Amino acid sequence: MKTFKCLFLAFCVATAVSSCQNKSSEDAGKPVAKPIVKLASVNVESVDQLQVYSASIEGESKNNIAPSSPMRIDKILVEVGDNVRKGQKLVQMDEANLKQLELQIKNLEVQFNRVDQLYQVGGVSKAEWDNINLQLEVNRTAYRNLLENTQLLSPIDGVVTARNYDNGDLYSGQPVLIVQRITPVKLKINVSEQYFSRVSQNDAVTIELDAYPGETFRGKVSLIYPSIDSYTHTFTVEVTVANAERKLRPGMFARATLNLGAENHVVVPDIAIVKRAGSGDRFVYVYENDGTVSYRKVELGQRLGDRFELISGVPDNARVVIAGQNRLADGVEVEVEQ
Repeated sequence: MKTFKCLFLAFCVATAVSSCQNKSSEDAGKPVAKPIVKLASVNVESVDQLQVYSASIEGESKNNIAPSSPMRIDKILVEVGDNVRKGQKLVQMDEANLKQLELQIKNLEVQFNRVDQLYQVGGVSKAEWDNINLQLEVNRTAYRNLLENTQLLSPIDGVVTARNYDNGDLYSGQPVLIVQRITPVKLKINVSEQYFSRVSQNDAVTIELDAYPGETFRGKVSLIYPSIDSYTHTFTVEVTVANAERKLRPGMFARATLNLGAENHVVVPDIAIVKRAGSGDRFVYVYENDGTVSYRKVELGQRLGDRFELISGVPDNARVVIAGQNRLADGVEVEVEQ
């Protein structure tokens, strides 16, 4: 009985193996199905070369309001954020030295008048007259300088952006106030030297800020630095924005888009771009005349909505695969879905 069971089991195994071999032989004889793909025709197009640069907004001019020598601050007349006019008094410093010098000048004026009268009648020499006159002029000049450093005026129309002291503090080197002109404002961007010949004064620049999402501001190139940085191989470009509504403020983060002219490049649908696993490479499958596809590594340019500009990798008037890439490899013959 045991022998019978073993023989029966061996028979079943042999039958199964024979059946699998026959099935494999039948499958081998059948043609392998070609991968089905969708294609799109691509062409060379004129594409504006837009470069985006990050920068911080700066005032058109910046002035540090401070006296020329240490002295006590009597009163600060403005606060941060105040708009000020040119010539407006911003800070009153201690006047003790000024009043002392004023008294000295009055005393010298009395002496000069007396000496001048004597000089007119020959009572003193010309040298004595010159000496007292020189002392008077020196003190008057010192008084004017001290007056400028006692009453601190705004040299520009602008806004107060910093205050570093309180009333009664002793000025010790740091500016009492900082005033900046914000109509217009400017920003500086560092552009690659390869574009040096493409940037011109008054070129239009588009500005976007995180502070105003969805809103754009118009600027223009106002200054191009004439030298190239030997370490970064970039040159500095200043962009001016009118800022008539005073919405842009110093320190804001901005993105400046500069149009560096148009170039002719192939443009493909973004769904044609495939990322190679394990690397940052991008590639496209191009349909060849013999019915196969070829793997083409590409260099991406700008995203143009649902398309990509290609700097290299795909020829003009090519047909590229836009669906079915997951079953493809270089040289595989495919069937095109109509």
